[in-house]
Amino acid sequence: MTDQTPPPEREFALSAPARFGLRLRLELMRTWWWAVPAAGTLAVVALFIGMGLAHIVDDDWEFAPGPLQANQSRALDITARLIFREVDQHQWVANDPVFKPSWWLDNMPNFQQGVVAASARFARAMADVSDKGQGAEPELERAAGLLKYPGTVWKFDPRTSWAPTASSEKQYRNAARNLVDFNTRIADGAPLERNAATLQALVGALGKDLAAASAVIDQHLADSASALFDFEADDVFYANKGKVYAYALILREVGGDYGTLLAERGLAAQWRQMFESLRAAAALEPAIVMNGVPDGSLLPSHLTAQGFYLLRARTQLSEIAEQLAR
Repeated sequence: MTDQTPPPEREFALSAPARFGLRLRLELMRTWWWAVPAAGTLAVVALFIGMGLAHIVDDDWEFAPGPLQANQSRALDITARLIFREVDQHQWVANDPVFKPSWWLDNMPNFQQGVVAASARFARAMADVSDKGQGAEPELERAAGLLKYPGTVWKFDPRTSWAPTASSEKQYRNAARNLVDFNTRIADGAPLERNAATLQALVGALGKDLAAASAVIDQHLADSASALFDFEADDVFYANKGKVYAYALILREVGGDYGTLLAERGLAAQWRQMFESLRAAAALEPAIVMNGVPDGSLLPSHLTAQGFYLLRARTQLSEIAEQLAR
């Protein structure tokens, strides 16, 4: 009869180097599982810090033209300085690539593009009034064209080509330089008519753009009825804020360029009232942009408030244009 008892199990002993290696691997595993959430948390914190450092919505009302020579345009100078400020001082963020924290920003790029949109419309209006049948002034024509360039083009635009291309900030910077060049020519004797017809044309052009901005608000209010889940309301609000802020500063300086004419026509007080309406529209700065119903008790409608001031400024501009035509 054979013995069915299994042989005793052999003890498995690790050598000292093996035990050290096992402990090291276990320690690394414990460290790894701790490091993953820690690294994720640090990445999120770094992202929010980077976004906070990049975010600038500059609605400074003390921003003013630089030193000017005789006959130079204050409005052209403030427009160029606004563009240089947003492109170079604050850095243009609407075209930032995904690996930059500013790519995640929302309000600042809309504000900046609103500033450039207003600058483009003013440059176009100035080019149009400079055309006396022989073509517009070349610097104004170039500036108006360059400012129509999309604001979202980085150094590469895969929508059109993988080859390097002109960035938005490069085009806007060149536009501002053209405005400065024309203003320099004004000091050297280039014509800049400051009569009622020219001012009426400028006021009419900018007033139409304000009406278009108000129509965008009206359309958004008609299409979007959610106060809490409208994620595009702030886009509309800040694009208009940038546009109205730029128009307020530009028209403030247009009032300086045409100060004598406005005083002669008795329009100085109306001009100041129009500026204050634009300032009130641009000064709105809610912590969270809400798109409530206009008669809501709990949830406000910031777009409605902005639209009210826009329409008031538009009406005041229309009244000034009518009196200039007399």
